[in-house]
Amino acid sequence: MTSTKTSNSLLLTIFQSTSVDNIGFQSLWLVVRVLAGLLMIHNGLDKLADVQGFADNVVTFIGLPYPVFFTYCAAYIEIVGAVLLSVGLLTRLSALSLFLTMLVAIYFHLKGDGLQIPPLETASLYALFYLLFLLNGAGIFSLDALLAKWFISKD
Repeated sequence: MTSTKTSNSLLLTIFQSTSVDNIGFQSLWLVVRVLAGLLMIHNGLDKLADVQGFADNVVTFIGLPYPVFFTYCAAYIEIVGAVLLSVGLLTRLSALSLFLTMLVAIYFHLKGDGLQIPPLETASLYALFYLLFLLNGAGIFSLDALLAKWFISKD
């Protein structure tokens, strides 16, 4: 019995949003979540369009081993993670993976361009959005919220 309650508590932590229940805020949160997800998909598709070029020019440049493997990892995180974020499913996990990907992008831009704002700006803004979703969850208009309600009703 305790094991079931502990696992349900963990699942609620993953799926339940910590955001406020104000409908206006939640509507805006939904729009930002969908846009932050959908706008990232093209980055993953661009990586898949030129895997070897990205591996040589980015992954090797920042010093990671297995550049083609990490190119595929980044591409699929940016595609699958962005789709999951957009629909609000496994939002915190998706946001964490996207946030870490953006930290690598920020490192790449710092290493290659220094503190020049234009290349650093986009990756930093994406990282901020994903950090916010990691900390606050998907909101009430999401599949995570439906799953959280389902887990609560099972108790």
